[in-house]
Amino acid sequence: MRRSRDGILSQVLTVAQMRAAEDDLIAAGTSVDALMQRAGRRAGEWVRRIAGGGSVTVLCGPGNNGGDGWVIAEYLREHGNAVRVIAAREPTTDAARHAQALYGGEVVAADADVSGDVFVDCLFGSGLTRALPEELAALLGRLAAIHRHRIAIDVPSGVESDSGRPLNDGLPDWTLTIALGAWKHAHFAMPACAATGALRLVDIGVAPVPGAARVLAKPVLAAPAADSHKYRRGMLGILGGDMPGAALLAATAALRAGAGYVKLAAPGALPGAPAELVVTGDVDTLLGDARMAALLVGPGLGRSDGASRLLVKALHAAKPCVIDADALVLLRPEMLGGAPCVLTPHEGEMAALERNFGLSGQGLRRDRALALAAKSGAVVVFKGPDSVIAAPSGELVLAQRASSWLSVAGTGDVLAGTIAGRLATNGEALRAAEEGLWLHADAAKRCGAAFTAGELAHAVQAALRDCIE
Repeated sequence: MRRSRDGILSQVLTVAQMRAAEDDLIAAGTSVDALMQRAGRRAGEWVRRIAGGGSVTVLCGPGNNGGDGWVIAEYLREHGNAVRVIAAREPTTDAARHAQALYGGEVVAADADVSGDVFVDCLFGSGLTRALPEELAALLGRLAAIHRHRIAIDVPSGVESDSGRPLNDGLPDWTLTIALGAWKHAHFAMPACAATGALRLVDIGVAPVPGAARVLAKPVLAAPAADSHKYRRGMLGILGGDMPGAALLAATAALRAGAGYVKLAAPGALPGAPAELVVTGDVDTLLGDARMAALLVGPGLGRSDGASRLLVKALHAAKPCVIDADALVLLRPEMLGGAPCVLTPHEGEMAALERNFGLSGQGLRRDRALALAAKSGAVVVFKGPDSVIAAPSGELVLAQRASSWLSVAGTGDVLAGTIAGRLATNGEALRAAEEGLWLHADAAKRCGAAFTAGELAHAVQAALRDCIE
């Protein structure tokens, strides 16, 4: 059973939301000093796990992030680690000055020979919005280069927390990033998330924040009911087109994502189709089947007038639907009805949708996804190395960075099929998007390196099996 704070600890906060959450803790009676001790000592536990008995260098800046560094250093000293602090700037807050006064260990100059096991970056925290001064950026880079392991506290220095944008060129890569109190958007947004290393979160007691984004969680799935049959399990219809291979990949994934029955409407014979897949040329019968729980249209569809008519026909069937690939380029606002719908664009398809729906295409990826979800009434899975899910309600879900081996042809078709398989099973657009995106990423992990889209589609089964309780 999940712990009671798991939902709270999945929230992703902006800088303003985090400051307000900390202010609420202070107003409720927790002092700034107590919060700093709580955050720093718990972060120190993670640093010790990396350092073992090795030496640690902590770089402290002037603000409260630097104060966290002084607390971490004292915690490590108390537990027997050889630790030294470099004070890049003298503390400028009362809490940071108090933490500095409590430290009983070694302080060394910025140019000292401090190569060793672990470097801890407490230079600047999540509030940074301008580039590091040249001398501090050089110091950060030098210390990162001469230590075996590099740990960033809260958000790596030189990164804008709300966007994940690097504020300096040539910033270090990190072994581990320890978030304090809540996740920040930089932990999940490119390009910052490519350099954060492993992610860990320290709980300091922050309360739920209304409207906060959340991290995509591993789904909890159940086996089919004892009286299930192939129709009740979830019947999925897929509308194929000019390129049948894409639709076959999607169908293979849907079969392994839990759908009980998958039918593919294709214009011609498909001798390479799996035996479990029913292939038909009768689109009207497929769309008119009352047992059909969901539809998928787009993979391999093409962009002809005939493909556009097929998309309109599919949406007029008023079934829960996943729209992917070519269908996204063809989609117009007037085509959508009231049935649950999931759109799965990559960057190029997103640009086409924004043009078609009269959106500016400006802003961060999460803002663009939310704008399209609000305008279309559909759940949007804006896929990429930092995929986001946006719902028309304003709900926002952020995925951890997926395997870069997914950058191979056909994996988008597998994602569409996986989401469609879940949509046929549960009928809920947001839930299906979350389950499908998780299964897709986990299947990629299981495949390892240099896999094909076909291998990925088959690996969805093992990913699903691991989610069944």
